[in-house]
Amino acid sequence: MSPPLDGVVIVTGASSGIGEAMARQLTQARVLVLVARRKERLDALAATLSNAEVRPCDLTDLDACEALIAGIEADHGHVDVLINNAGMADLGLFEVAEPDKLTRMIDLNVRALTFLTRRVVPGLIARGRGGILNVSSGYGLTWMPVAAAYVGTKYYVTAFTEALRSELYGTGVVVTQVNPGPVKTELEAIAGTPMGRPMPDWMQLSPEQCARESLQAFRRGRAMSIPGWLGWLMITSGRLSPSWLLRLVYWPVGGYLRAQGPSS
Repeated sequence: MSPPLDGVVIVTGASSGIGEAMARQLTQARVLVLVARRKERLDALAATLSNAEVRPCDLTDLDACEALIAGIEADHGHVDVLINNAGMADLGLFEVAEPDKLTRMIDLNVRALTFLTRRVVPGLIARGRGGILNVSSGYGLTWMPVAAAYVGTKYYVTAFTEALRSELYGTGVVVTQVNPGPVKTELEAIAGTPMGRPMPDWMQLSPEQCARESLQAFRRGRAMSIPGWLGWLMITSGRLSPSWLLRLVYWPVGGYLRAQGPSS
């Protein structure tokens, strides 16, 4: 079963990074709905595409999320595919994290994704076709110090997606999650760099490759995609390692990072 990517497709977080790359690759969509807060960036992207429309939205506001879906349904009848890509991270020692930033992260990564999915799933089931693509993270499968709350949000996305996929088996609705490792996007600039220096370019996947592999997995109806061989190796190693071993590895790392001084 393949998702109807030739229908009405929503991409959240489309103003940059993976979301922008996905939008550029979704050329077959009849209507490509670009969603993010930064309207000027969405307008610039839409100007390069023949099938796109811009819907600025602050996804941390659930009333705005409802208005978003209601408006799309009013204009186009229904939604065929929802790509929940929007997300943010906060890296640093937990006790110095900004409470407002943590709240925004949870609202965006968890509450908005859940609300939008709940809003469109009944219609997908009723029509017997459709798709949900959730962008989780490698941190949805493993963990590390200085990412406690972010890891928690991505564990939610991973578990939620797996459970939803099981619930929707046999309905004609495709549910897939993406669990990328490091991707060269704006996330690091927003999240912070606890190690005091940016991640080397060779360790980071391009947004274009991440989007391409993610959409390929979605089209094939796969449950999960871990794009890039290096990301797959790192994430799978952490995923398959016993908890006691990860603790032995990460306790010294946590101690080292604390010795460098608080950061957020």
